[in-house]
Amino acid sequence: MPTSTVDAVFETHLSFQGRRQGKVRDVYDLPSTDAPRLLLVATDRVSAFDVVMPTALPGKGRILTAIASAWFDFLRARAFVGDHVISTDVPPLPPADADMKSALEGRVMVCRAAKVVPIECVVRGYLAGSAWSEYQEAGTACSIRLPARLTQCEQLPTPIFTPATKESHGHDENISFDRGCALVGGDLMERLRDLSLKIYTAAATHALSRGLILADTKFEFGYALDRHGAPTDELLIVDEVLTPDSSRYWPLEGYAPGRDQPSFDKQYLRNWLLELVAKGLWGKCAPGPALPSDVVAGTLARYEEALVKLRTT
Repeated sequence: MPTSTVDAVFETHLSFQGRRQGKVRDVYDLPSTDAPRLLLVATDRVSAFDVVMPTALPGKGRILTAIASAWFDFLRARAFVGDHVISTDVPPLPPADADMKSALEGRVMVCRAAKVVPIECVVRGYLAGSAWSEYQEAGTACSIRLPARLTQCEQLPTPIFTPATKESHGHDENISFDRGCALVGGDLMERLRDLSLKIYTAAATHALSRGLILADTKFEFGYALDRHGAPTDELLIVDEVLTPDSSRYWPLEGYAPGRDQPSFDKQYLRNWLLELVAKGLWGKCAPGPALPSDVVAGTLARYEEALVKLRTT
């Protein structure tokens, strides 16, 4: 059974092999007579400042899965690159896990396994977050020189690709394009950059039509594995895509550069946590503080609104 609060799934312990746990997802190896398959379970955990909070957000995993699934469909229709998703149906469960089916519905993806490229492919279309902080100090964003006199949350002349290392523990580290080339090869980095910018541009245009600004996002890619578990040359977009956990969304209505923007991501939670930091009540390290009900409700409301807007036709 999952560890849970009311109607929330904090973590799962299924009988499949190879269980591992990320900040938000539980991952399992699925039985397969063909190429390796994975089961990704989007739990209701939430992380901020790379710390998993001890309080779950009931239903968050289903919201993230619905948003990611819609975006995978969007990208698949445009044939930019293959993806790892096979199905969002709950697979056949071992008898010991039969009572988990209803808890898993709407929060799983059965996926092709891939050798992940160790690069976070970040695209920024607006000057916000850490990029804004760096720009104020040095006139750059992730070491990329930007025009003078830009303001907070202003749209950049063109989106920029700002890769980072993908760390299994601790903070990802922004790196230069050249450093990325040294890590994974120049040809692959050029392909990752071009794909990331193409996907961001298409997604940002679509989001605008739904009343949302996609300020920035990050993608992950990997090479599909063959039936022997060896990487092929087929590049896939993997993990989640364009969710509020991996992207910064703002409402188009009321947008004005020169100030911070209300957002449909975890910024509401981060702002509450920063108040604790300012008061000396938390130091941005584990364990995270228990979240009060109003913070849980306020954070969830923003995820839900993002889903509603992105699904509007």
